[in-house]
Amino acid sequence: MMQNQTFRFDKMTMGVCYYPEHWPKSLWREDLRRMKDAGISVIRIGEFSWSILEPRKGEFHFEFFDGFLDLCQEENIKVIFGTPTATPPAWLTETYPEVLNALKDGTLLRHGARRHYNYNSGIYRKLSARMVEELAAHYGRHPAIIGWQIDNELNCETDEFYSDADHEAFREFVRNRYQTLDALNEAWGTVFWSETYTAWSQVFCPRPVLNGGYNPHLLLDYSRFISESCVNFAALQAGILRRYRKPGDFITTNGMFGNLDNHRLQQEALDIYTYDSYPDFAFELDKKQNTSPDVKDRKWSRNLTEVRSICPHFGIMEQQSGGGGWVNRMEMPSPRPGQLTLWAMQSVAHGADFVSFFRWRTCTFGTEIYWHGILDYDNRDNRKLKEVKAFGKRLHSLDPVCGSDHVAAFALIKDYDNEWDARLDTVHRRFGKYSEAELFAASQLSHTPYDIVYLRDDTLPAELAKYPVAFYLHPVLMNEKREEVLRAYVEEGGTLVLGCRSGLKDMRGQCVMKPQPGLLQQLTGTDVKEFSAIGPDEEGDPDAPVWNDALTALPGTMVLRRYAAGYYPGQPCLTEKRNGKGRVLHLGSAFSQNMVRYLFEYTGILNLFAPYADAPEGIELVMRDKNGRRFIFALNYLPTEQDMVLKVPARDMFKGEKTEGTFTLPPYGTAVFEPEQE
Repeated sequence: MMQNQTFRFDKMTMGVCYYPEHWPKSLWREDLRRMKDAGISVIRIGEFSWSILEPRKGEFHFEFFDGFLDLCQEENIKVIFGTPTATPPAWLTETYPEVLNALKDGTLLRHGARRHYNYNSGIYRKLSARMVEELAAHYGRHPAIIGWQIDNELNCETDEFYSDADHEAFREFVRNRYQTLDALNEAWGTVFWSETYTAWSQVFCPRPVLNGGYNPHLLLDYSRFISESCVNFAALQAGILRRYRKPGDFITTNGMFGNLDNHRLQQEALDIYTYDSYPDFAFELDKKQNTSPDVKDRKWSRNLTEVRSICPHFGIMEQQSGGGGWVNRMEMPSPRPGQLTLWAMQSVAHGADFVSFFRWRTCTFGTEIYWHGILDYDNRDNRKLKEVKAFGKRLHSLDPVCGSDHVAAFALIKDYDNEWDARLDTVHRRFGKYSEAELFAASQLSHTPYDIVYLRDDTLPAELAKYPVAFYLHPVLMNEKREEVLRAYVEEGGTLVLGCRSGLKDMRGQCVMKPQPGLLQQLTGTDVKEFSAIGPDEEGDPDAPVWNDALTALPGTMVLRRYAAGYYPGQPCLTEKRNGKGRVLHLGSAFSQNMVRYLFEYTGILNLFAPYADAPEGIELVMRDKNGRRFIFALNYLPTEQDMVLKVPARDMFKGEKTEGTFTLPPYGTAVFEPEQE
């Protein structure tokens, strides 16, 4: 599915999140003027303001935001207004407890935090629609408004819903999907453990069961159901907003969270997608992070690559500006001098043309008193504000980069069915998470960047054709339509790289009764007759970790590597088969960094930047292209100086001067170069 983006920023734009309800009115004008002085031209407001707009059922009050928006217009500050459905007020949840989300055991999540509602309550959808309609009807023509944000962080805090309304909606979802109980029972394999359903009233969302022994096929459909519910809720609001907004105003929401088809969300509800980027989570103090020590905060480049697959020219609605934390969980250190700019420039490098910092000033009350903004409690100018001002000037110098496209050496193919299956299947999750983390680290450290392409039943081979190499790490779930797309890509000259367990299941999540890799066997030219996880005390092949499929090379298939140790020493672990103009490489294990680098070199894509620059591993290099003009971002993630070498003359975009040869990036420093055209 091609991206459906209907709005783009025409110049690099800097914003900030602001909550006028948190501050006395005497501060408003001063705040707006200080923002303008810092280079901020857009603010996001209102996403938690339902109790201000409708303090009692049916009583709508707009005086508060009328005054604030008129002041924004006077001060020439533009506004993105958030619909406030993430925080239903107390009168609503007490009057209609059926709107509340519930835990798996049925316990209702009561008023007092946020995101305590469910998407499928009929009364909540009705009251939300009325709230959005009143808001949009009143403010849709306001000259200060340039955009609308739907809700706030859909599926954040939780991406599971167990209210009575959800059980009813899930029952209807699977009834529409399967039509008959016989078809549902077959798809879910309910003959196992005597789970067979004889009436639709017996079908529920997952409920508490002994030892977590849930039906995996039900769980897979439940993930699909949650995504469907969320997209429908967003589309409900988007449809209302479109009736009232001014021409040119955009609709967005801020993501990206689990059990949600974000590509469908973008296609059906949004004009542009925005992301909330908090790289400081890599340094969170109250829990161990599952982040490679080689990448740390660079992991957010992986997240931004995901965002770019949804919307290639996206925005950042919340960009980290200070240390983060709630009073009851999470604690992150303050960004070190330079890191605020580094992380914001990381977003720009990967496709953001709008960067909005969270938040203007740290709140003095509530759960997020330790989630620090640009200004601190004392409201004085500080180092962070100085850094924001400097970033704003740098951002303005990058206006020629606005709207440019990321340049990738290869594609990483993903799909939501396998993403959701890997969350539910512990074996799939183990090698899936390992391989993607290792591929990302190898990509970062070898300066071999990638794009992500989500494979769907309506994906065309042309969407893959621009990439000479495509990794599809572990497509455990596979169907014929997707195999046909992969086949067409390869036969037209593409190189496809597959990992262990490929083709094991059908789209129901049931294992297929075919020789592995199932539907992909004709492409791979391999047969898997033996397989095993690597035991915790076993000394396996370090380049073939986690899981081993012992590959048999069928006629016409070449063996590239054999297992050096483990259960299958000497057996093929990496093969190559020609198909038309292209080839398929099949790895029988998870992907290690060493194996990924070998594959980069073998397929001829290693180090995209070799013609332009040499840089150490501590520097990330990113390239954007606009009508043949190329821009290279250099990001130093280390607390020490790093030298890189520019092999060709280039213009330093920040200084506006020509440079070549050795270039020194300060600790956490950033630079952007435009190489001279040949």
